[in-house]
Amino acid sequence: MTPLAMVRTRVQIPLRFADGFRSTADAFTFRGLADRKEHLLLGLGDWQGALAGAKAGSIAPLVRPHSECLTGDVLGSQRCDCGPQLREAAERITCEGGFLLYLRQEGRGIGLYEKLDAYSLQDRGLDTYAANLALGHGEDERDYRAAAQMLLAVGVDRIRLLSNNPDKAIQLKANGITVAERVPTAVHLSPANARYLTAKRDHTDHTIDLGPLP
Repeated sequence: MTPLAMVRTRVQIPLRFADGFRSTADAFTFRGLADRKEHLLLGLGDWQGALAGAKAGSIAPLVRPHSECLTGDVLGSQRCDCGPQLREAAERITCEGGFLLYLRQEGRGIGLYEKLDAYSLQDRGLDTYAANLALGHGEDERDYRAAAQMLLAVGVDRIRLLSNNPDKAIQLKANGITVAERVPTAVHLSPANARYLTAKRDHTDHTIDLGPLP
């Protein structure tokens, strides 16, 4: 059974994205997370109403667990789709009311420096998963126990999961979260990330319809 975590701090943060989209987040920090990392849970839109509605039998709140990506989220790198997914999630969750979990799991859990080492191997022909293995890591070392703890700590035990990644649903279910629905994100395809997205679709069954390159 997943051990309980407790809310440490709640503070309101106004958000503004590079394209001008604005929102306001109730940011939560926690004590007792399984991996002892500094993850954040952001309540967006009418998250309190969404949570109350779910407890009364209405639809579950929309939730995205988003793994930190400095290169994509902050620097705008097009080698992945992380930055556009973060931006999309912020708007969709703000509109519906729900939670964005910002998880400190850079590079599918291997860290920033080794993620860039993996990029170097990808430039020599390996795909994103083979590159992690070549560095002595697992294909995906992310652990979603802390994500489940954060949700449970704010009273969320049933969600609609905004993700194309089936492993997130599997891990959250194993840690006490009911995934009532999987809601796919949009496909943020560019010439720079086509091989990366193809590997996610073909190797780990992400629900991605690539279609033609833009």
